[in-house]
Amino acid sequence: MVSSSANPEVVTLPAPSRNQVYVTISALEGGHLTLPESLFVTPADPEKRSTVPSLSFLIQHPPSIQTLSQDPKSQPTKLIFDLGLKRDLSGYREAQQHHIAQRQPTTVSPDVAESLQKGGVSPQDIDVVVLSHVHWDHVGTPSDFSNAEFVVGNGTLHLLAHGGGPLYPAVLFNADELPRERTRELPPVQESADFKPHNRVTEHKWEPLAGFPSAIDFFADGSLYIIDAPGHLHGHVNLLARTAPGKWVYLGGDCCHDKRILSGERDIALYDDGRGGLRSVHMDTDGATRTVERVRTLLGEGKVREEGGKHAEVEIVVAHDGGWKERNGGRFWPGTL
Repeated sequence: MVSSSANPEVVTLPAPSRNQVYVTISALEGGHLTLPESLFVTPADPEKRSTVPSLSFLIQHPPSIQTLSQDPKSQPTKLIFDLGLKRDLSGYREAQQHHIAQRQPTTVSPDVAESLQKGGVSPQDIDVVVLSHVHWDHVGTPSDFSNAEFVVGNGTLHLLAHGGGPLYPAVLFNADELPRERTRELPPVQESADFKPHNRVTEHKWEPLAGFPSAIDFFADGSLYIIDAPGHLHGHVNLLARTAPGKWVYLGGDCCHDKRILSGERDIALYDDGRGGLRSVHMDTDGATRTVERVRTLLGEGKVREEGGKHAEVEIVVAHDGGWKERNGGRFWPGTL
């Protein structure tokens, strides 16, 4: 949580445990799409369009000491965050196709499966897929991951089946996008007695963390946290990963579409919603703004510490940061962050 002591701007992350587990993260290719700047940031060049990646990530969680003692050949748990674009664009519904036509040019190769295979991992080797949300450029090709459990934010399955209001009708989603028998939905941030989600992840509980009201310690060892990141779409989540002593990575999904929004150089753009009002690319602009403000607290040298006072560094990567991709080619699988 945010410290209220001498320096209220300092964010405090959990201290490492005695036998702290660290995860490794590798970026994955997930295709590209083209975004008009004026729909995403303000002020903007009304003519500028940028082709950007839809980044995905392979996260490997090592087996515990106890597991290794029982089975020395145990392998790391392999988790993927987001799946980018579908390899075959014909797999999108007609309304989605219309939207994709406005995001040209797009590229779909290499996709996540091909990116994994180039580094010697089969999609069938993936244990868990966590989706930040279910927009078309993040759902990829779930059928490639035939052995994986899918984890989605609360409200996602209802959104896929019924849509999310007049600006997010059901025709923009595929009701059967995810394998129902292998999909787990995170619990609501605020419990409801009448809420009965499909295959709820019952062992997980939301707790405050580093200024974020709701986070889940996914492996229950302080190595990887799912962060509730409301605003962009129902069920939108981010990840916060501990990668080395004093080193963390925050995977921001679509909390914003341009790093200049995080730095404060730009604001979220508003435009005509076609219904006599204004909208943004976020379902709830105010909620998205609050999420950005929370993520922003992780920026800046000396602003983040672990409990006990040790300084920590947090690298923030959002899904469509083309500049990050250009600067970090060696950190794509089999390279690491």
